[in-house]
Amino acid sequence: MDELKKALSEIIQEEIIKVVISNKENKDVKYNKITFTAKENKGKQYYQIEKFTDKQVFHENIEANILEEKLIEYLQGNFKQLSAWSNIHIFDLKISKKGKVFLGKKKSDNTKVANKSHNKEKNYILKEGMIIEPLIDLGVFTKDGKVVNSKYDKYRQINRFIEIIDDEVKKNDFKELTILDFGCGKSYLTFIMYYYFVEIKKIDVKMIGLDLKEDVIKNCNEVAKKYNYENLHFEIGDINGFKYNNKVDMVITLHACDTATDYALYNAIKWNSKMIFSVPCCQHEFNDQMKTEALSILTRYGIVQERVAALMTDAVRANLLEALGYKTQLLEFIDIAHSPKNILIRAAKGNISKDKREKALAEVKALIEEFNFNPTLFNLLKEDKLI
Repeated sequence: MDELKKALSEIIQEEIIKVVISNKENKDVKYNKITFTAKENKGKQYYQIEKFTDKQVFHENIEANILEEKLIEYLQGNFKQLSAWSNIHIFDLKISKKGKVFLGKKKSDNTKVANKSHNKEKNYILKEGMIIEPLIDLGVFTKDGKVVNSKYDKYRQINRFIEIIDDEVKKNDFKELTILDFGCGKSYLTFIMYYYFVEIKKIDVKMIGLDLKEDVIKNCNEVAKKYNYENLHFEIGDINGFKYNNKVDMVITLHACDTATDYALYNAIKWNSKMIFSVPCCQHEFNDQMKTEALSILTRYGIVQERVAALMTDAVRANLLEALGYKTQLLEFIDIAHSPKNILIRAAKGNISKDKREKALAEVKALIEEFNFNPTLFNLLKEDKLI
């Protein structure tokens, strides 16, 4: 312990920009890798922690002065390796099976990490200086492409969403994509996505936005025309009853209320979509149905039941997608401080073993039985004999 504290003290004497903890020692540890990234907000320094499991990433922010304490907490008996970067040095710390600590240090010959941490642009896909008309009209960018200070959180959230899409898109060399955006609303994000696909990724995109409000659709089509977004158009329609006979490569559904998300996922599955991105909203279905004797502690307190029911709803959706051959992740879309409805479902067609698919479905059935759930998505898929 003293060796580890001594080594970490030497590291954090410098202004540490990034830390990566890896090489998991204990198989029971939930996380595979943990990263610490230096951040700044209104002049205050802090670190953002990202904790990676096989399917998810969990975020936490800590004050800069407790970095050493947190590193000890995660390293002690759990991980055997740490890499850290400052503006001057790269540190490499390893812990042997017997607990002996080895610390290596060399001069940094890579300034990318340093620059990225102290540059507002970081590695954002939508960079300052780009003339992105939807961001200008939204008030996030000035006319010359600078971020408006009061809109920086919105700028960061939009980039986060684009990054989540980009992580999946860049795995394939797409030349063209057909994309359906269910419940597009005022659609500023739809326009930004179109810009990303066409101007940044250079993909030939056909994109359709769908919403129930006639005035919204009319306005969106006029805006698309103003931007000269030729292959983006909007239609009036219900997620439940919408019919589309051509191929669909990607389905996006943001904040579709309650079971509208289930109908969107169901349509995406029926179309055999390659990718699905969904941010659910207002999940009432499970909360209204939830009954259990063995685990009544979860239904005793209204706020606990509401939150657990919402999480179970998304867990069931993710498992059903896995059961039907989608590699699925539940990701934090935005900081929970900005919105409690911050889970994004990202699913992509993949090669999933029969055993894994069967296990995913069995887990759903077990949850349904225990809590007396009657999930819309499960029923839709069952009626079509897809599960």
